[in-house]
Amino acid sequence: MLDAFSRAVVSADASTAPIGDLSALKAFVASGNRRLDAVNAIASNASCMVSDAIAGMICENQGLIQAGGNCYPNRRMAACLRDGEIVLRYVSYALLAGDASVLDDRCLNGLKETYAALGVPATSTVRAVQIMKAQAAAHIQDDPSEARAGARLRKMGSPVVNDRCASLVAEASSYFDRVISALG
Repeated sequence: MLDAFSRAVVSADASTAPIGDLSALKAFVASGNRRLDAVNAIASNASCMVSDAIAGMICENQGLIQAGGNCYPNRRMAACLRDGEIVLRYVSYALLAGDASVLDDRCLNGLKETYAALGVPATSTVRAVQIMKAQAAAHIQDDPSEARAGARLRKMGSPVVNDRCASLVAEASSYFDRVISALG
């Protein structure tokens, strides 16, 4: 797993040149606390995010929980929840490191082929990842929907929606997009 610093050093070493773009590393350091807050927002809500994403996927395709469906019986549902947690964990690792290599190497390498061999429907899996992507953006911005949450609405602190937060939302979204494209 490479973080932004390791990636810069490896690139410079491969070209036998000094590190050229220090501004990118400075920006990475400057976003450190916001990056940690974003990862914490995802990690502290991971269980709910995954279960809601899987429930949303099933609501859109009820056949998944019928006999012969990919979330039937309970052990398959448990495997689906487990896989959702794994994807979310590796997206969090990538966001923390500021680099997608850990996501690519440890999670996405061979995922499509494995799911195809197991008969896991890619469209349903992609839909669950899309739901988690939307949830992650809301949690990073600390902007849950009041219309849907009602009395259960819980915010982590004051809203942090600004340009700096938007860049972390975009970065996290890009990691979810990598998962979606790996499955498609």
